[in-house]
Amino acid sequence: MSISMYQASVPVFVRQLSALSSILEKAAAHAAAQGTDPATYGQLRLAPDMLPLTSQVFIAADTAKGCAARLAGVEAPAFPDTEVTLAELQARIAKTLDYLKTLAPAQIDGSEAREVVLKLRSGDRHFTGIDYLLSFALPNFFFHVTTAYDLLRHQGVPLGKLDYLGAR
Repeated sequence: MSISMYQASVPVFVRQLSALSSILEKAAAHAAAQGTDPATYGQLRLAPDMLPLTSQVFIAADTAKGCAARLAGVEAPAFPDTEVTLAELQARIAKTLDYLKTLAPAQIDGSEAREVVLKLRSGDRHFTGIDYLLSFALPNFFFHVTTAYDLLRHQGVPLGKLDYLGAR
């Protein structure tokens, strides 16, 4: 049995972004229960030189929509990074999920050999579709989702492995 590029990308992104949205919902509930201002969560960092929670969510969402668009050979929608509250971050995730659901398997399947060029500050990086998905996009996506989870868990939000894995 083989797995398609679509199956290895869009459903994975949808599931994990849905889990991240639920994690943010738990964070809001935790803040309310603790009498904490949930606005403080957006700037959480584990180290002074790391990006805050808001950026972790931006990058996770952008990686998902950007990867799916690149594999489909289409332009991804641009979302300005203006969200600051947990509710706004959840809305950002919802917009990303809505976009991902517009992409059909036929648009992405067969993209294994498609050239993907990332324009980075350090210079252009060239990939085949499969290398981009497996060696760059998915690891980057999971890094930022995991970091968001860790930031909130470190803050005391009652999260566990099943929260991270998401509902089945």
